[in-house]
Amino acid sequence: MSGVRFRREGRTGHLVLDRPEALNALTHAMVRAVDAKLAAWEHDPGIATVVLTGAGERGLCAGGDIRAIHDAARSGDATAATAFWRDEYRLDARIARYPKPYVAVMDGIVMGGGVGLSAHGSVRIVTERSRIAMPETGIGFVPDVGGTYLLALAPGELGTYLALTGTPVGAADALLCGLADHYVPSASLGALVADLAELPVGEALARHVQPPPPGELAERRDAVDACFSAGTVEEIVRRLKARGTPADTETATTLLANSPTALKVTLAALRRARRLGPLERVLDQEYRVSCATLTSPDLVEGIRAGVIDKDRAPRWSPPTLGEVRDADVERFFTPLGERELGLAAPSDTSEEVVW
Repeated sequence: MSGVRFRREGRTGHLVLDRPEALNALTHAMVRAVDAKLAAWEHDPGIATVVLTGAGERGLCAGGDIRAIHDAARSGDATAATAFWRDEYRLDARIARYPKPYVAVMDGIVMGGGVGLSAHGSVRIVTERSRIAMPETGIGFVPDVGGTYLLALAPGELGTYLALTGTPVGAADALLCGLADHYVPSASLGALVADLAELPVGEALARHVQPPPPGELAERRDAVDACFSAGTVEEIVRRLKARGTPADTETATTLLANSPTALKVTLAALRRARRLGPLERVLDQEYRVSCATLTSPDLVEGIRAGVIDKDRAPRWSPPTLGEVRDADVERFFTPLGERELGLAAPSDTSEEVVW
């Protein structure tokens, strides 16, 4: 069993992530299966639209199988983890360039690798149950699967806020940040999927799209921009504390609970993503960063504290932002030579792209 079910209904091909007991967390076998099916459907004249959903009632996908990543990092054997990321990031790039409508139903929890499978799609549906997040800094990791690309494109510094804090967002805020395109009430999803089997995507959507319930980030935009535009994480925290509102104080506390190294690498990755331009170049950068995390003590410790032992008391190394040196951050971006992901075209050597 690959953990994915495939079926055809009318003009649609359905990808159903099918590990509900693990909130549809992605395995390497699932990534390979989805990639192979998308490759086949791309040239299938009977498939006009692809629809991605998740089995169960809790969500689309909670991310990658981080226990497997933990085991790889702990053992010192990076082979399985890097092979998984290589195929996963290539799949994310395929989805972003897919020539047919790719409708991702982002109902319930959508995190990490689940964002990669959905938020790069051409039609992204959220519901009142959607909770979308890139919570990597809380486990000593850095947003990947094109997450730094997506969040770098968010208005102002909203993407920086989401990347550093790992805060989940609902439907309206996902739409505001460019992580989704349309709001459809969860009660209408069945009818929408049925209509997609018979109608062009635009006609099917017109029957079901509604305005979303109010979000939270629009009202906080000025404060977020003022604080998260800072050039360092230390300055972001200082500005939050200086504002002193309950929301800002809570945000500062959240930041200080996350991995100091992951926070600094994430901020650097986001700032660089803004200059890199195409998704493929950002994925190449993310692959370097992800590979480097396997030699960082914070990844093993963060997963232990958050997922395995669940004591929620990680012992970060170094333990404070001030102890993370510039050289410690820079090593995460070191080119990999022959081990590069290599998604970007060799001729694409520009250093800065204005979006």
